[in-house]
This record gives sequence, structure tokens and C-alpha cells, in this order.
Amino acid sequence: MELIDKLHRNMPPFMKYLGIELVSAEKDRIEARMLAREELDNSYGVLHGGAYMAFADYLGGLGTQLNLPRGAGTTTIESKTNFFRPMPIGGIVTGVGTALHKGRRTMVWQTQLTNADGKLLALVSQTQMVFPAET
Repeated sequence: MELIDKLHRNMPPFMKYLGIELVSAEKDRIEARMLAREELDNSYGVLHGGAYMAFADYLGGLGTQLNLPRGAGTTTIESKTNFFRPMPIGGIVTGVGTALHKGRRTMVWQTQLTNADGKLLALVSQTQMVFPAET
């Protein structure tokens, strides 16, 4: 729980705005929740696709950060999202990111976004570049 508290304190402002709540954080798996709030509506009463993508990107980036050597950094260099169903405003999205590849120069994460019934909302695959520590 100590790690989760630290990660919440250091969460980037945009992720705080999205309302992301971390549930667990391990080197191979990150889990979080997000309420589909009215501010994140796409004008049709459902969560905007960009909110799905930003949520998943954060989980993959955070997972990569937990695996970096001291002083190294990361950035997303590729992301692909498949959308399967809408999330009505007021629902809770659960995101589970898992590591597919953890290399020295890149890491690949896949995040499943699901609704309260466990139905798949979106599947996001992303590649993170690893910047070596400055010497």
C-alpha cells in the first residue's frame, strides 16, 4: 500500500483530472479504476475514446517506470487502441496493464479496459522507449 500512496502523490496532473485510482502496482501488472464522469463525455452520453487511451497509456507508462534502472526515463513511441463497446457516463472503467516485453531499449504493455460486468471495452497495446540514465 505504501507504493500505491507514493504513486498517487506523484501522479501527473492530467491523470488526477481523469480521476484515476490505482488499485495495485507490480513490475508486471498495473491495475486502476476510473469513473466515466460527465466532463469526459463525448457528447453522446459515453466516455470519450481519448479518455480510454490516456488511461491505458498511463498504466503502460507507469508499469515501464517501475521496471526502469535508476535514472532512466521513458516515453510512449507507439500506441494502438481497439474499441469494443461504449462506457456510459457514470460507469466505472477498470484497467489492467500487463507487460508483454521488458527489454533494455523498449517495453511493450497491453491494457484491457473493462466495465463492471467484466466486458471488454477496449484493448490498448503500447510501446515505451527506454532512455538510459545520464552518465
